[in-house]
Amino acid sequence: MANPALVSTPRVHAQLLLARSLVATSFIVGAMITHGLAPERLTLVRFAVATLLFAPYVVWRHGWALPSARQVAGYAAISASLVVFFWSMFEALRLTSSLNAAALFTMMPCISAVYAAVLVRERLGGLRLTALVLGAVGALWIIFRGDPQLLLGLAFNKGDLIFLGGVCAMALYTPLVRRFSRNEPAAVMSFWVLATGTGWLLLLNNRAVFETDWTGVEMNVYAGIVYLAVFPTILSFFIMQHATLRLGPTRVMSYSYLTPALVVAIEWALGRGLPDPILLPGVAIIVAAMFVIQAGVKKE
Repeated sequence: MANPALVSTPRVHAQLLLARSLVATSFIVGAMITHGLAPERLTLVRFAVATLLFAPYVVWRHGWALPSARQVAGYAAISASLVVFFWSMFEALRLTSSLNAAALFTMMPCISAVYAAVLVRERLGGLRLTALVLGAVGALWIIFRGDPQLLLGLAFNKGDLIFLGGVCAMALYTPLVRRFSRNEPAAVMSFWVLATGTGWLLLLNNRAVFETDWTGVEMNVYAGIVYLAVFPTILSFFIMQHATLRLGPTRVMSYSYLTPALVVAIEWALGRGLPDPILLPGVAIIVAAMFVIQAGVKKE
């Protein structure tokens, strides 16, 4: 039987589609600006800007109250997964393509499903297991360009391996949201996750924050960071946390299967053309996996 606390509505699904479209743009924008700053500095500025921009909204809607030490620990655990992920994304995009990164991103539901089964006791049905396998097959098709020899040789490039590590960290995100939620508003949780993430990144960067020539950074890099802070960060985080409490972690993460298709569509809309046709079957398999996993949840 489905968890009665989880409520599926067309509005929640539409919001998730918007969130995933914004996440897809982050691979493209990230690839454009990743050479402007070291990955850890890019991630720090992204989180700091998002925290500062989000604070007035949270105070206006929910007032100002410091969380307990236990809540801060939960927020810090959630944000740690995000910090590792975003650092790995900027680092990986120096060495691999945005489509490769988007394909690896679709491995997240498979990893997240395992985490969710352990942390929040979410069951995996047969259809969802089928979908997770399909998603992995589609991702591997794209990474290895449909070439069995590359697959047998596990010919990941360095950027792919870095991002795969980040994906393993990010897969903890939605299970941890379920685990540490105290029924606080999603906006409040989002703010404190961003704030504690900024704290982690200040520790990571240490003295480099003061040694960096911030005036020498190109304006298009700052513009890209502001875009990433507002849309793929604040807005998508809010939507994902809101949806996770209504649909469950695995179902929410299944939307990441759409990321490669959305990257292809956005790059085509930007006039960059379509990828090598050999990659398109992999994209199609991944999209099919998303619909299978959604059907699997409905039948539970």
